[in-house]
Amino acid sequence: MKPTFSEEGNLVNKVLSEQITPIAADSSLIRKAGIALAGSALVAVSAHVALPLYFTPVPLTLQTLAVLLLGLLLSPRMAAVTLGAYLLEGAMGLPVFAPNVLGSGLAHLFGPTGGYLLAYPPAAMLTSFLWRKAQKRFFTAALSATAGSLAILALGTLWLLIFSHIPVQNLLTLAVIPFLPGDALKIIAAAALANGFARLRRQTA
Repeated sequence: MKPTFSEEGNLVNKVLSEQITPIAADSSLIRKAGIALAGSALVAVSAHVALPLYFTPVPLTLQTLAVLLLGLLLSPRMAAVTLGAYLLEGAMGLPVFAPNVLGSGLAHLFGPTGGYLLAYPPAAMLTSFLWRKAQKRFFTAALSATAGSLAILALGTLWLLIFSHIPVQNLLTLAVIPFLPGDALKIIAAAALANGFARLRRQTA
């Protein structure tokens, strides 16, 4: 026998549904905003772990590690939004970029290292997309992070080429080669952390 509902009961259910749906949407929006702010804060902190190099305007920082890790932990859209929020914070003048003689804000964002910074959202999105299309293993995480790292290096180098007009053969020694060993270590660290987190989620699911 099928259950029947009175008109009053149907009306109550409809009202409750209309009230709960906006609350759930607001809760999801607040959660996403919190993730974006926390992620951008992680990148900001890592940016200040910096080692300036005398032969290049590009310093060694832990930013790439944070960007790749966020790409592996977040969805493609959420990763891009988080890194976009980071760039917006920097453009507003907040001290989230690595220390630089050009100062903060737009002057830093459009300086010689601007290409690396602007590459963060698409690189994080690419890393996330590849990781989610593959089996959740350390090797696939490392491959996904490698793609993201290469995207950062490529866009950063292209930007520096346009910005400085340095010959290509010299540019590689300034913007690519010195960072390869450090980037390899960051890729391994990000992949290990993401793979460990994925294993933990599988065990607790």
